[in-house]
Amino acid sequence: MVKNLALFILGALFLVSCGGGEVSQINVGGSSTVYPITEAVAEEFRQAFRSDTSNIRVTVGVSGTGGGFQKFIRGDIGIVNASREIYPEEIEAAEKQGVEYVRLSVAYDGLAVVVNPKNDWVEYLTVEELEKIWEPEAQGTVMQWSDIREEWPDAPLHLYGPGVASGTFDYFTEVIVGESGKSRGDFTSSEDDNVLVQGVSTDKYALGFFGLAYYEENADQLRLIGVDNGEGPPVKPTVQTISNGTYAPLSRPLFIYVSEEAAKKESVQKFINFYLNRAPKLVKQIGYVPMPDSAYQAQKQKFEQFVSQVETVADSAATQ
Repeated sequence: MVKNLALFILGALFLVSCGGGEVSQINVGGSSTVYPITEAVAEEFRQAFRSDTSNIRVTVGVSGTGGGFQKFIRGDIGIVNASREIYPEEIEAAEKQGVEYVRLSVAYDGLAVVVNPKNDWVEYLTVEELEKIWEPEAQGTVMQWSDIREEWPDAPLHLYGPGVASGTFDYFTEVIVGESGKSRGDFTSSEDDNVLVQGVSTDKYALGFFGLAYYEENADQLRLIGVDNGEGPPVKPTVQTISNGTYAPLSRPLFIYVSEEAAKKESVQKFINFYLNRAPKLVKQIGYVPMPDSAYQAQKQKFEQFVSQVETVADSAATQ
């Protein structure tokens, strides 16, 4: 008996010395647009705290903002990347499941409207033309480039865009068509923006849209066009035009949502604080637009207050 106990103690000490023990898993999912930011943060988190985080594992997946919220509400993930705000029906579903959360802003993004480099006739599109192309009534009607402008080629119009579970799709349809999710259905869609890049880069008659960062990564394979909103000359998305609001209406904030259950974990608290500290630098490196430093400080305070409330509720429940 004593011998067995001694072996048990030695084994336990070995596990501790080797970084053993209970692993804290942090699961993140959702928007493909926010994914590069969160994955970059997660990688630096792993490197910066290699010894401290030997028992903390961060997994970042992609399922689109809508799919991410579904997983978030089910409790499959504790953090969701979101390229739009949570919808009223999603709020209702979360309330029914007893899921409390905090929304944190992490960056700004502009949607890039792109064509193939061999396209030599389009320099910009107006907001009205974008609506004409993408509204439901366009299906079966706006099928040629000449259907947009008579002087353009009588050649097929091939459209590429994010899938319907994507926050990018929701945002684009809301500001261009006038209703989130309202769009023609005869276009090549994917939750993976790399698929869209590949499609446009190999199709002379293609037109597509996705987050600016994906254009920046593939600028040698695509051509960025301007957008005319009727308030001046056509504008292309850049750090400056997104920051000063002149690239309208195709610029937006990006978010992460953290559940109350996840925020109880010390590992998640450490990760989120690290995220908000590193975001300004990483966001810029990736190709998005960082918020002002004061805005990141405000998000840190917002998260700290949320954690404090969570801990207060937990302490109150424990004493009852």
